[in-house]
Amino acid sequence: MKTQKTIDYITDWMKDYLKESQQKGFVIGVSGGIDSAVTSTLCATTGKPTLCIELPIHQHKSQVSRARKHIDQLESRFANVSSIKVDLSNTFDTFKASLPEIEDKDLQDFSLANSRARLRMTTLYYFAGIHSYLVAGTGNKVEDFGVGFYTKYGDGGVDLSPLADLMKSEVFEIAKDLSVISEIQEAEPTDGLFGDSRTDEDQIGASYDELEWAMEFDGDEAEITDRQQEVLKIYNKLHSANQHKMQPIPVCEIPEELKD
Repeated sequence: MKTQKTIDYITDWMKDYLKESQQKGFVIGVSGGIDSAVTSTLCATTGKPTLCIELPIHQHKSQVSRARKHIDQLESRFANVSSIKVDLSNTFDTFKASLPEIEDKDLQDFSLANSRARLRMTTLYYFAGIHSYLVAGTGNKVEDFGVGFYTKYGDGGVDLSPLADLMKSEVFEIAKDLSVISEIQEAEPTDGLFGDSRTDEDQIGASYDELEWAMEFDGDEAEITDRQQEVLKIYNKLHSANQHKMQPIPVCEIPEELKD
């Protein structure tokens, strides 16, 4: 990949979209992961106002530390970058306490994890509204169009997606040229929605390199290894199950004869 030319292309695209939208800048949630680090740096590179927001909810300390180091670096490099921290832990606890208990604790924990992402989305749009900014998305191609590894109306609720046509490996390539801090480049990818150290691979059952292979696989399944068959099965299952995230919201189109 022609990394620097790709960076220039994305930043020009972002500036053009910002101008067309008649908004003033970008707001982005910074998690301490590679995708938000790259996206926030691209936002900063546009030269337009960029508000980086930390949104911890009982977050693992390593994630909070990486996010703060990244933001500090951005603010030292770019005069157009500002930041704020909004701790949503108490908000989340109040929401959780108001819900009825259910027997399936695993299902409840999963749903509450998605609720964390939706609380963050709501907060980002609050700041976008008061500043006339656009919410920049952080999803990459594997997550957004491969396995659907994101929360609908959570981290999937954004105004523009600078990374959505890039594989995870390509995001890492860009991170090097953007001088993203080494702690983030070396960290295991995690969505941070469970307040612990579990990684994306722990949740999905396959690495991003494996998922990229599966996403592009077009060969004879009889000729691949047992592990590759397992990865392909994981990918196909998630790709099918999460189509409701990837497709436009279905609209019930009423026949004209019913409207007469």
